[in-house]
Amino acid sequence: MIRDTINIKKDDKVKVIAGKDKGKVGKVLKVIGKKNRLLVENINIMKRHTKPNAENRQGGILEREATIHWSNVMLMCNKCIEPVRVKTKTLDDGKKVRICRKCSEIIDA
Repeated sequence: MIRDTINIKKDDKVKVIAGKDKGKVGKVLKVIGKKNRLLVENINIMKRHTKPNAENRQGGILEREATIHWSNVMLMCNKCIEPVRVKTKTLDDGKKVRICRKCSEIIDA
């Protein structure tokens, strides 16, 4: 079953809950919605072997982040300082916001 919406956005702080980087915390750099994947800072580091080219004259082994499935991370609440589930609420002015289920704090800036 594919879920329609991902409740994680760019620049959110997330904690990895499954996989080789379990327990690490990082900032979301990119959200790839169609594939349900995230690019998280310093998480899922992969080695890429490259040939010399115009950009990289020397070539060699580069380390960079690879994407991770969104189900393997949880959003971090700024008030609770721990991973939380999220619910959405529509404010009086019609704006939708994400809310922490533990402390009921608004997560969106």
